[in-house]
Amino acid sequence: MIVFEKIRWKNFLSTGNSFTEVNITDAQSHLVVGANGAGKSTMLDALCFVLFNKPFRKISKSQLVNSINERETVVEIEFRIGGTNYHVIRGIKPNVFEIHRNGNLLDQEAAQKDTQKYLEQSILKFNFKSFTQVVILGSSTFVPFMQLNAPVRREVIEDLLDIQVFSRMNNILKDRMKDARETLKDCEHNLAMSERSLTLQQKTITNMEKMSTSHKDKMQKRIGEIDARMEENHDEIDEFTVKISRMQDIQTEYDEMRDMRVKIQSNLDKAERDLKFYWENDECPTCNQVVADKTAMIEGAQGRQKRFIEGLNIITDSLNRGNKQIKELKGYADKINANNHEYKALQKEMNQLLSDVNAETPNIDAEKELLKQYEDKHSAISHECAEVNKDHDNLKVVGTLLRDSGIKSKIIGKFVPIINKSINKYLQKMDTFFNFTLDDEFNEVIKSRYRDDFSYASFSEGEKQKIDLSLLFTWRDIAKLKNSAATNLLILDEVFDSSLDDQATDELLKILRGLGDNVNLFVISHKGELLLDKFEKTLRFTKANDFSKLAAS
Repeated sequence: MIVFEKIRWKNFLSTGNSFTEVNITDAQSHLVVGANGAGKSTMLDALCFVLFNKPFRKISKSQLVNSINERETVVEIEFRIGGTNYHVIRGIKPNVFEIHRNGNLLDQEAAQKDTQKYLEQSILKFNFKSFTQVVILGSSTFVPFMQLNAPVRREVIEDLLDIQVFSRMNNILKDRMKDARETLKDCEHNLAMSERSLTLQQKTITNMEKMSTSHKDKMQKRIGEIDARMEENHDEIDEFTVKISRMQDIQTEYDEMRDMRVKIQSNLDKAERDLKFYWENDECPTCNQVVADKTAMIEGAQGRQKRFIEGLNIITDSLNRGNKQIKELKGYADKINANNHEYKALQKEMNQLLSDVNAETPNIDAEKELLKQYEDKHSAISHECAEVNKDHDNLKVVGTLLRDSGIKSKIIGKFVPIINKSINKYLQKMDTFFNFTLDDEFNEVIKSRYRDDFSYASFSEGEKQKIDLSLLFTWRDIAKLKNSAATNLLILDEVFDSSLDDQATDELLKILRGLGDNVNLFVISHKGELLLDKFEKTLRFTKANDFSKLAAS
């Protein structure tokens, strides 16, 4: 249970630079009175601001700062939970947010948002909405439970039943589910890549085994072809060598016939000159002697010419045949050179093939070892994916339990009858004549004694207020029962000033007196004079020079 002990504030709204302090536990009941604008409701705003960083009424934070002093707005509250004392300080201009536990300031390194979350979830165990439903019943700016939408109603009930932890767990779970989905996605990707690597490596080994056998066969075949060709080449070289061995003799004969042709040509030229001389001259131009027997000389020169021509033709034919033979033999020499080059190339290829054949086969064993590594890796990834999948499925099961329709729904279902019984108990105490129940979705079902159906909106303001009060007292009973959001503080803001008639007022006062000694009640009212004798202590707010002041009595 949270026991609020003291609250004080300065430079807050119309309060000046001196602290206004309220001792919450100095009396069981307090009546807060004052004229309009005197600052009666300031305590509500200060209380909500220091605990939740927002005022009770719809006022912006900037408007909370005293408009005259415009600085050093500070609200402090002291409370205890069991044997632990807390002191919370929150300020504007400068901004301050401190939580002291047993006199020690808590870590200030965290962001204010995180510190606020810690205050609400780990210390107070309720948020602004729950707090206002359990601790405060306001007037104009207050939104009663029945006017809240379904999600907010559920949030209030979850706080009261102390099952918000399941919602927080569900939020954490959603983050874990997101991470799990990403992890699962990555795992499935890695598994697919591993399977691809494994398949490729298996194909590589199969192809290497096939290629190894096929390649050896091809090399052996080629070695046979080269060996046969080298033998042919060798035979051809021998054959060509024998043929060109006659080349020297043929060349000598050719040279001799060429010399002979020169001589025959020379004789032919002389015979043709003689023939020309005898044809053209009857006497010698040198000695002037008459050429004797000119005809015989001509016939002799013509005979020699004919023989030389015939001899020249024979020699020419022989030279042509000799030249052809020489060219043919030179061709054989070129062939021998070509064969020698081919032989050397074949021999080099043969040596390389023999080396390859005799060399170690492709390292298939190394590839198989690599395949084993891929298989081990694939097995590990498969196991990891199976575990990730299992975790993901488990998280889904937990998520089913943590969602609104899960564990929380079952817990709420057990308390709904208790809640309804309590609501109707307080309604009866305030002399109402209808049955009010909430279903599991916190929608109201209201029936008269004649079983007529009603809704909250159909009632008068006075009846609505009775329902609101019954719900407030019920929430406090449930909080006390669960020891969740139970607190000593109860504030009613202008409840007695609105729609309650005299009888309802008396019934409400009876209920308030029956709340017990562990409740510190504050009633804010304009009808102070009519209620003065109903409360142990009166807090009177006045306003002077635009500053609110508190006078206790």
